[in-house]
Amino acid sequence: MQKSECHGGVHLRNRKAGSCDQRTSSSIQIKHRTTVQKSNSSSSTSSPETARKLHPRPSDKLNPKTINPFGEQSRAPSAFAAIYSKGGIPCRLVHGSVKHRLQWECPPENLPFDPLLITLAEGLRETKHPYTFVSKEGFRELLLVQGAPEKAVPLLPRLIPALKAALVHLDDEVFARGLNALVQLSVVVGPSLNDHLKHLLTSLSKRLRDKKFKEPITSALQKLEQHGGNGSLIIIKSKIPTYCSICC
Repeated sequence: MQKSECHGGVHLRNRKAGSCDQRTSSSIQIKHRTTVQKSNSSSSTSSPETARKLHPRPSDKLNPKTINPFGEQSRAPSAFAAIYSKGGIPCRLVHGSVKHRLQWECPPENLPFDPLLITLAEGLRETKHPYTFVSKEGFRELLLVQGAPEKAVPLLPRLIPALKAALVHLDDEVFARGLNALVQLSVVVGPSLNDHLKHLLTSLSKRLRDKKFKEPITSALQKLEQHGGNGSLIIIKSKIPTYCSICC
């Protein structure tokens, strides 16, 4: 009887020990799986590919495999930027300590205005450097060369749409460049601009509502009248009745 109880106690202890061993084994397996998962997670995040995704290198921009097709770098360059990058504008930007300047490959007076002046006018809509500087400075310098009036007047029908595009642009700096270019063109071509003024004055009239542009637009209109004569005054007053002539 005692042996049976003894054997029964041994079996009970063995079952308890077995159950304990099973729980211990399960606990060890769970800890092992957790450790393996953490290790895999750590190794995946520390892999070169993952690190490259989290912290892209500058050289990745040059690698077609790493380019995001929906990213900003995939956007096609503007027509002016494409022409400039291919050397279609015969000048280069020289960075100075105080201000920048253009260095032409040949004297500007020897350059054909068609299509260079039109291309520069279209570049006035650019919003990124160096295109903004190249377009506005190139346009200005080209109109200063000897014989500019004879070269520019025949191009007016193609120049006006480019200037209008800058004047209706939502970017204030683009509008300001377009306004300055319009005045520069007026100085050169004079009354020849009058036939095209009506296409440009609507956008000027709208911008007059903006206080920060009231003074520069008024000054521009006065210069248009000065170089365009009485004919320009009639056109300006028809589109902007509130305009006060310089003769008043």
